[in-house]
Amino acid sequence: MTTASATTTEDGAYWEVEPSAREDRERIRARIGSLHCSLCTGTIEKAVGQHPGVDKVAVSLTHEQALIEYDPTKARPEQLLQTLKDIGYTVWDPRKTRTFEDEEADLVRERNRLIAASILSVVAIPLMFVELFGATGWSWLPWVLGGAAVVAVFGLAWHILVMAFQSLRRGILNQHVMVEATSFAGLAGGIYGLTAAPADFPTGGFFAVAVLAENYHIFSEWLSLIVRTRSSQSVKRLLDLQPDTARVVTDDGEREIPISQVNVGDEVRVRPGERIPVDGKVVSGHSAVDESLVTGEPVPVEKNEGKTVVGGSINGFGTLAVEVTAVGEESFLAQVVRHVEDARALKPGILHLVDRVLRIYAPAVLLLALGAFALWTIAPWITSGEPDVGRAVFAALSVLVMGYPCAVGIAAPLAIVRGAGAAANEGILMRTGEAFQAFRQVRTMVLDKTGTLTEGRFTMREVAPVDSDPAEVLSLAAAAEAHSEHPLARAIVDAALDHGVDVPDSDDFEALSGRGVRARVAGNQVLVGSPTFLKASGIGIGALDDRIGELESRGRTVVLVARNRAIAGAMALGDEVRPDARGAIAALKEQGIAPLLVTGDNARAAERVAAALGISEVRAGVLPDGKAEIVRELQKRGRVAMVGDGINDAPALMQADVGIAMGAGTDIAIESSDIIIMGNDLDSLLVALDISSRSYRTTRQNVWLAFLFNGIGVPLATTGLVYPVWAMLAMIASVTAVFANSLWGRLSLLTEAIRSVGKRPATAASLRGRTHADR
Repeated sequence: MTTASATTTEDGAYWEVEPSAREDRERIRARIGSLHCSLCTGTIEKAVGQHPGVDKVAVSLTHEQALIEYDPTKARPEQLLQTLKDIGYTVWDPRKTRTFEDEEADLVRERNRLIAASILSVVAIPLMFVELFGATGWSWLPWVLGGAAVVAVFGLAWHILVMAFQSLRRGILNQHVMVEATSFAGLAGGIYGLTAAPADFPTGGFFAVAVLAENYHIFSEWLSLIVRTRSSQSVKRLLDLQPDTARVVTDDGEREIPISQVNVGDEVRVRPGERIPVDGKVVSGHSAVDESLVTGEPVPVEKNEGKTVVGGSINGFGTLAVEVTAVGEESFLAQVVRHVEDARALKPGILHLVDRVLRIYAPAVLLLALGAFALWTIAPWITSGEPDVGRAVFAALSVLVMGYPCAVGIAAPLAIVRGAGAAANEGILMRTGEAFQAFRQVRTMVLDKTGTLTEGRFTMREVAPVDSDPAEVLSLAAAAEAHSEHPLARAIVDAALDHGVDVPDSDDFEALSGRGVRARVAGNQVLVGSPTFLKASGIGIGALDDRIGELESRGRTVVLVARNRAIAGAMALGDEVRPDARGAIAALKEQGIAPLLVTGDNARAAERVAAALGISEVRAGVLPDGKAEIVRELQKRGRVAMVGDGINDAPALMQADVGIAMGAGTDIAIESSDIIIMGNDLDSLLVALDISSRSYRTTRQNVWLAFLFNGIGVPLATTGLVYPVWAMLAMIASVTAVFANSLWGRLSLLTEAIRSVGKRPATAASLRGRTHADR
């Protein structure tokens, strides 16, 4: 099997070659620029898929990425990537995210292009009407409009022309071909008017249609670029978890060097509170390390000599010396990035009714326009011996104008705007409209445990004394743990303070890594720690054996307390199940959605939560890539939603048909999701399901409205009796009908959507703390 490799060409194009699931296949991963709509993804899949040796092409529009699986004996990466460039798309490094400044520069460039095209339209429209109403003394007018059309088609929209040509030569009919067919028909009609048509021929109108067609398409490109640019980049947030430098120990002392220069076998020193820069093994020191990015669990893990640590996790109270075991692409963070990117590119495409129709509609309109041209060229020639070229061009152009899929193209977006507004009123933030509408088709929902079904923080659940009262046991434990930085110690101290229990001073404190603590409290020798620790210290715990077993079977973390070598009692700490979780799970099951609990926690804790909530299927001890794999496996049976809140959930959130993040979760979980529950209310899942269904119904209605106009208008246009201006007005009427159906009574939603353009995306920090009134 081929190992992963990277290549950069002289012109800066970059790709990665990876092993495929099949031994005799390889895979290219590439980032693609200039994607605008679902027809672009179809164009790429067809163009690259035509190449010999290519088995599969998966393109993600939202994340501008492609995975191409191919036979290396029949195809080369350079050839496949050249095909992408030939059809007008750009390719860049899939490992890197572009800076905010670079993205803004692209927006400025496209905005300037749009402004120039709009100026041409503002000039062309009134001149077109001047000609239409028969003004005299304006013989120069058609030439001005002709010049504007030439600038629009061959200047501002040259890139569209190139993409249309490259698509045509591969036998692909898409939106680029359609807009250029409209423009060239307008140019042809205008040239005919200048050279051979009678004096009353609407020459300027033909040229104006070419300008307007290009202007509309440039506007759609700009709008698409805004949507993609304002989408947050979760990969950047993942990579930002890794420090830029590491403190490497050498014979001459410590030296801080760039992370790229660190090698396997180096020794790195990590001080308290710092992020661990590399994957490695502890060679000296001890500390509690927050590894929630791996496990999703809130409790830091004790680390001492011989234990492994993960780059990107946060060191606690102690200093660690770590021997590097993995760097670069082999590190944990790089692997998580890889899994997120896989999920992005391989995320199953949910083809809307609109997308399916458009792929048939564009070729059909083009063929009908050619048929109208042929009809009015051949039929008059047969009957009168002279072709009616003017009427033929007129008919073809009117068909293209009347059939341009403007209303169809906005049918889904406007329905989604309405759905997004309704969702926002309920504390639900929709990030991708496609997945939002697909939510109604979900049949399996995978739910993370900690922070999603539970509160996500440890609390004292029970104190079981042997011969004393619970307050005395808690007092002894809190006094001994008062000097410890361990999160379980903090939970014990917090419980004592919350219950008004006196916490005396202690001395001779000693922390025993991974086991517990010793301290002297009011003259008594006190031990606090795990059952294993107390047994190893010679403390008899037989009086609590049954109780310990019962507590652990309920998924509790058990901490024992001994005083003067005699067992004093046990404490059970646990993570609270969310109060709304059971009702939400029951309602999901009534909707025909099967819940599945998945967690990195131990099986007993997971099964306890599942039993409390009525969930029958549980997957425990699962790492990030395992969660994504579980989602992939479930997708073979139908649509899958994933609900999570941690870094370890990000790959699964991206892989799922619908990724749902709780608003109090980590930034990476939120940025990897399609839907965000801002108020952390699980009942909002049911609200989102209802809005998803209603939004899809509106989309279907919009499509039928659009085709009602086009279905009547296009046949009329084939007669050659519909002036292009009236065809344009009919298209405007179609758009207005769709607009009214989508936003009737909700114009404020459109205002909010317009105001949101240009704002940076919401992050976890901005979502946390939001009240219902804010929403």
